[in-house]
Amino acid sequence: MNKGAANPQNPDRLAADDLPIEVFSSERPVELAIIIPAYNERENVAPMLAALETALVGIEWEVIFVDDNSPDGTAEAIRTVAITDRRVRVLERIGRRGLSSACIEGMLSTPASYIAVLDADLQHDESILPEMLRRMKSKQLDIVVGSRKVAGGSTGDFPPTRVWLSSMGSRISRLMLHCEVADAMSGFFLVDRVFFKQVVHRLTGSGFKILLDLATSSPRPVKVEEVPYRFRTRQRGESKLDVNAELEYLFLVVDKVVGRYIPTRFAVFVLVGSLGLVVHLATLGLLYYRLHRGFAFSQALATVSAMTFNFLLNNLVTFRDRRLKGRRLVSGLLTFYAACSIGALTNVSFAQFMLGSGAPWYLAGISGMAISSVWNYGVNTIFTWRRDRTLG
Repeated sequence: MNKGAANPQNPDRLAADDLPIEVFSSERPVELAIIIPAYNERENVAPMLAALETALVGIEWEVIFVDDNSPDGTAEAIRTVAITDRRVRVLERIGRRGLSSACIEGMLSTPASYIAVLDADLQHDESILPEMLRRMKSKQLDIVVGSRKVAGGSTGDFPPTRVWLSSMGSRISRLMLHCEVADAMSGFFLVDRVFFKQVVHRLTGSGFKILLDLATSSPRPVKVEEVPYRFRTRQRGESKLDVNAELEYLFLVVDKVVGRYIPTRFAVFVLVGSLGLVVHLATLGLLYYRLHRGFAFSQALATVSAMTFNFLLNNLVTFRDRRLKGRRLVSGLLTFYAACSIGALTNVSFAQFMLGSGAPWYLAGISGMAISSVWNYGVNTIFTWRRDRTLG
């Protein structure tokens, strides 16, 4: 087609070959993507973008906010900026939440060679991003961690309880890591895209500690370094760290330890049952030995106490995403009683059968417990904490 010839399908439009060449020329590729999970962080959008603009001079970057349908209009505030700044994007999710899954989706949405994760609350020091990027490129690292726990770093004005929880979490995390990381609980890090692609299919995608998920999902030792920074005090908005964050961390740890062998939720269900056994024995001892009540009465009350304890803790922890409230809590308790009662009868019957078949008493006992545990978990998953179909 000659230069300037009309498109035969639409005479009012020029063919693609006839448009000025600069329209099709590509811009410099994005080198660094910053993934920022956000929920109710509207007030922090503008300060965060200004801080990144100052810190990343000379670097081709983009920022992707992953917003979980914030009611305060966070996504709209980001879109307003994105209209005039192509480096700014928002990925808004409807009907699901979670920091780790938000980070993973954000990482998958960018072509950048290097991907950073930091919080929207401005508590992470974005000014160290260039140094993190320099180290990753020069040493061909997999991960560079923004660390509060190496020389030059600080937890800032963390309350003592948060410091203790963070330190305890780091100790537990280091037992599972394929590398040495002082601040394994950090939510501020840089990851190489090649490494991310190697581990993405092994990620749990739950919890608040995506760094731990990445490092423990690697089939090989992870090449990692840490860059110190001082953790800032939140100036706007409210902290998202609550009991749910700690529970998500528990599930992540359990998944990385036994998830390849048994379902994580079942492992937690059994753990709760073990605690229920302690409650059972403590109640039985109190009533029978201390208060001198009849054994049958003491055993019955201890059984009900343990079952009630197990139900409430499972409702809070194991099935936290299907938590029962109000009237459903009462009906769920009754269903739990019924299911576990049948499970107890199954336990005794199967153990008796094993013993009669010549199995050692301890193997018969363990087999009965295993059968009842699977029964209790399966039935209660289906009936007591059944998934609400109206939510899709």
